[in-house]
Amino acid sequence: MTTQPRGPYADGVVSESRLHVPECDLRRFGLPELFRMVHIWWTFTSILVTELTRRLLRIERGRSWGQTFAHAIRLSFVTLGPTFVKLGQLVASSPGLFPQVLADELKSLFDDVPPFDFDLVKETIEDDLGHPLEDMFVSIDAMPLASASISQVHACTLHDGRDAVIKVQRPSLIRDIDRDLRIQYRIARLIDRTKRGRLMNPVGVVNDFNKTVHEELNFLLEATRQASFREHIGYFGDNKWITAPEVYWDACGPRTLCMERMYGVPFDTFHAFEERAVDAELLLRRGVKVWFEAAYVHGLFHGDVHAGNIWLLDDGRGAYLDFGLMGSLAPEYRQANLAALETSMIDGDYRRVVTAFQRVGLLPEGLGDLEQVAEMVKSMVEPMLDNRISEVNLGELLENQLALAEQFGTRADENMVLVTKQLMYFERYVKALAPDWQMARDLFLVKNIFPEQVGRKATDEGICLPED
Repeated sequence: MTTQPRGPYADGVVSESRLHVPECDLRRFGLPELFRMVHIWWTFTSILVTELTRRLLRIERGRSWGQTFAHAIRLSFVTLGPTFVKLGQLVASSPGLFPQVLADELKSLFDDVPPFDFDLVKETIEDDLGHPLEDMFVSIDAMPLASASISQVHACTLHDGRDAVIKVQRPSLIRDIDRDLRIQYRIARLIDRTKRGRLMNPVGVVNDFNKTVHEELNFLLEATRQASFREHIGYFGDNKWITAPEVYWDACGPRTLCMERMYGVPFDTFHAFEERAVDAELLLRRGVKVWFEAAYVHGLFHGDVHAGNIWLLDDGRGAYLDFGLMGSLAPEYRQANLAALETSMIDGDYRRVVTAFQRVGLLPEGLGDLEQVAEMVKSMVEPMLDNRISEVNLGELLENQLALAEQFGTRADENMVLVTKQLMYFERYVKALAPDWQMARDLFLVKNIFPEQVGRKATDEGICLPED
């Protein structure tokens, strides 16, 4: 009997050293970075001039000038590679902060980046797994299901009959990404010298991006985190309507990640909810509940929750996909967030928030009487929390956060920026699917985080929580 070949991570257990991710030295800057800056300038300029000329000569019909400019930016981002594609994804997921025409144009960057050749895919898989392709898979589609900035995904079938997908990393990524990061770091330092820029902590944002993008290039780390996230979904015995793909360790390697195939559509396929008779608001609540528990109980949360990474499955469940970017809050920041949640959801005690935020430096000590400071924070926050999600502009919310930081002489922390970024990602499809939802008052989201307090309040106020 022939033994089925297995990849290097078949046991699913690896040394801790393999999960360590070295980061780029951002302080280095030389001729490669200078040449890259010239290349970036030339790329933007040439593509913009070409597209504007086509519009002026009416060669390209049907686009406004704004759409033409946005199209040129998208073409430039695709040409310039992964770092700029990721920047485009951030813009596309934050329409409250950027022009709508630009956000709409850049949405295609989530899964419509030109693929690389299948011969390179085959070479990468065989080099990673140490076996010929046909020994590992019954079949593998040469045409990718999706192609993104870091990798592309191909459908395949394992020898035991399971339908799977295999995520394969693009070749020669690290060198180009590191050059762009060094350029971004210098731009961030210039922005940091302005009063407004300092509040946004641009250097911290680039440092965080440096860490997260190199983590995203480590597929072993991604597989480990994905398996952990999936396991924790059912930790409290509920959340049966939310899932994540199972990792198939037998076919995983340093640059290849094989997993269960999910069948469904992205969450921003809004018409699918009505067609499939799915309660969109309830499924969103269930999905956000899982995200809250990951962040505030288990410690590792999905850090890239744009609509392409959250799917409505054919069986009516919701699924988190793509765990290349994960976040974790340090214990003190987790406690600060928990204090804010308990206050907004349970009892409105803003003294708890002030104390917790002072402990982590988000509010300075010595502001004055605790009661007065608590009332000041409450007056700024409470009106937003009482709004339906359709009435909240997360771009304005960010503006208010920066104003509060300026008033108290502090600056944004990258730990909190990543959490805020996820809320901005949620904004578009939550507004479309559940416009009346008061997320900041929904006890269901924290029923496993504050079980006793939620139980008492739900009983006292006659609130019926969904079953899950």
